[in-house]
Amino acid sequence: MKTLYTVLLCVFLMACGETKEGDNKIYLPASNGNLNSISVVVDNQLWEGNVGESIRDIFAAPLNGLPSDEPLFSMRQIPPQIFDGFTTRSRIVLKIEKGNLEAKTKIVNEAFAKPQTVAVVGGKTNKDIITQLKENRDKIIDAFNKEEVKEKQRRIKLSLLADEKMENKLGFTINIPSAYKISKASDDFFWIRKNLSNSKTIELMIYEVPLETLSKGDSTIIDIIEMRNKITKSKIPGEDGIYMAVEDAYAPALFNTIIDNKPAYEVRGIWEMIGYTMAGPFITYIIEDKINNRYLVADGYVYAPSLEKRGYVFELESIIKSITIK
Repeated sequence: MKTLYTVLLCVFLMACGETKEGDNKIYLPASNGNLNSISVVVDNQLWEGNVGESIRDIFAAPLNGLPSDEPLFSMRQIPPQIFDGFTTRSRIVLKIEKGNLEAKTKIVNEAFAKPQTVAVVGGKTNKDIITQLKENRDKIIDAFNKEEVKEKQRRIKLSLLADEKMENKLGFTINIPSAYKISKASDDFFWIRKNLSNSKTIELMIYEVPLETLSKGDSTIIDIIEMRNKITKSKIPGEDGIYMAVEDAYAPALFNTIIDNKPAYEVRGIWEMIGYTMAGPFITYIIEDKINNRYLVADGYVYAPSLEKRGYVFELESIIKSITIK
């Protein structure tokens, strides 16, 4: 079995997307694979033991903010002996190396294909490898997620919605697939929808609020929930007093993130209709725009009963992360 250092040497040689052999350039093949699907290169014995269990616990953990358990990533295991040729072209790869080497984790790009992100995790013992996986969990997941968002955004750009009026009104740009339609437009609020089938939809609200709307600290999530409930009740009310609200029984998850090089809040949770039996996941980004003394809010939600929702929420995430504020 190749050692971690041999793998890393090959990775570094190819990390720029091409290598040179004499005066000839060797170009990397295009990567492939379903979105959010990891190729896990690991020995069968490790995969079936505690190392494999740790990998599944980390990368197949339930995604935050969905009404039923769906994994963060799908995975397929590939034994190192057959990791060659076409099997090396997956867009995101987790490679496990066990041998007489220092415990280490390295993330590199364009190792065997382009675009591609490879995380190589190694150690002398199972314990070393598991420790590396746990300690570098967030770093690896973030690198994989960024690669997949980039790929989704590339696909979205193939056919875009004409939304210049909205962008000019709110002073930003965003890439939305042409399958979406603007259902409501005003000076400070836009509601965009994509019909799936049988009344199932993916929807996106975009609006702005003053910076003083949110306090920073323990009450931030409370302020965000109150803000969202006020918007959904006033801007997209239903008939007979029916309106959307954040579900009380499911505490939303709050994260700090960066969009367009600006600090932002990311919130994932469940919405429900008050007065009617409807519910689903939502993902909200509140982007701090100090120059314009506001937060730009992009809030996506899904209504797709009986369907898996991870892919729909990921689509909304990728759309919102394309935002650039003017």
